[in-house]
Amino acid sequence: MRGVAIAGRPVARLLDDGITLEVLRVCTDGTPNACSMLYGAVRRAGIAMGYPPRRIITYTLASESGRSLHAAGWIRDAEVKGESWDRPNRARTDKHPVEPKIRWRAAA
Repeated sequence: MRGVAIAGRPVARLLDDGITLEVLRVCTDGTPNACSMLYGAVRRAGIAMGYPPRRIITYTLASESGRSLHAAGWIRDAEVKGESWDRPNRARTDKHPVEPKIRWRAAA
């Protein structure tokens, strides 16, 4: 095994509409092109399970290049702001980056 990808329901509540699949994690051992192959495999699996290609999404930090996604044929969809999960009525310690992110979608 050279890598693994995890996909599921979108983290953003507004995108959790029952027809959107989000790639949540991709991890490899550094094998060249493994990330691109995983993104392509998740796209094909999502389509096989009935998800419309335009509703398969993932995110990268704005500081990341997104080369693997571009190589797998994904399209840069939008820039979204990173936010803290800390709220006055629900204190949280942020363990994730709160910088802007790029949303990518699988090409049709």
